[in-house]
Amino acid sequence: MTYIAKPALHHPTLQKNGVGYTRRDYEGKISTLCAGCGHDSISAAIIQACWELDVEPHRVAKLSGIGCSSKTPDYFLGASHGFNTVHGRMPSVLTGANLANRELLYLGVSGDGDSASIGLGQFAHAMRRGVRMAYIVENNGVYGLTKGQFSATADSGSKSKKGVVNTDSPVDLVAMALQLGATYVARGFSGNKAQLVPLIKGAMTHGGAAFIDVISPCVAFNNHPGSTKSYDYVREHNEAVSRIDFIDPASPVEAEPAPGEAVDVRQHDGTLLRLRSLHEGYDATDRLAALAFMQQHQARGEVLTGLLYVDPLATDLHTALYTSARPLNTLGAADLCPGEAALAKINASLR
Repeated sequence: MTYIAKPALHHPTLQKNGVGYTRRDYEGKISTLCAGCGHDSISAAIIQACWELDVEPHRVAKLSGIGCSSKTPDYFLGASHGFNTVHGRMPSVLTGANLANRELLYLGVSGDGDSASIGLGQFAHAMRRGVRMAYIVENNGVYGLTKGQFSATADSGSKSKKGVVNTDSPVDLVAMALQLGATYVARGFSGNKAQLVPLIKGAMTHGGAAFIDVISPCVAFNNHPGSTKSYDYVREHNEAVSRIDFIDPASPVEAEPAPGEAVDVRQHDGTLLRLRSLHEGYDATDRLAALAFMQQHQARGEVLTGLLYVDPLATDLHTALYTSARPLNTLGAADLCPGEAALAKINASLR
């Protein structure tokens, strides 16, 4: 019944968050995706994360590309800014928007086809430049809109619904994000909301480029025996590296965990992210160790989920470019055109 609009009226007893919004205020239109699609679970996690963060919906800018995943921004944060770009070009459009108005929270939603194939170069440059955003890839390993062909993230040896075996090596976006300089890297599973919501909250409050690869089974074309992106496979092979709690900075932290039990990471904006490591010796602040740890478990056929890496002192593209503290879209002619003397000084510095 996707053609039926959601009622505009909300029950007066619905719980409100710190800025006066109910969870319903963070919803969007009714989803037109297949019943049981993992993407809808991710949308629900985004709604929950933003509601718990006390984010005003109009402070969020959500951008996407093309594909089933890129349709999902229509299903959450209906009162936020939105831009649906062309195939694979979401990162560059988001970069431009971020440079124009640094005061918004940027949420990029993409898919494995959108980011790992036609948009791979765009993904790489957004990560290495440190564009401040939460970049979420809804990864199902297939092209769902064109009837289930393997995508670039499909594991070698996995089978399609028709029994075809994939012989290509997969593109691992998590490994690429680590190598390219992303300062917050995580992997989640659409079927594990308790883990996914804190990961999204941490990404949205991070001070640099935050990337989350979310395995999201396609119930129509990639949820069968032989698929490594199915609900059953991920649940059987999931290895959680951490249990994540997001700590609201308004709430005092009274407990002092024993050494090695937890690490508190202060974000760029002062918020705290508490990582409780379930693996002795695992250090989420060691980029090289995270990459090696992930590949070791990958060789065993295990899917690592959780917060794999975070840089406590992350900076973003604005810091690197020394941009104006004021959003560029608020600057007037006098600010943007300082005069002939200023131009001559710039030209002299380039000689």
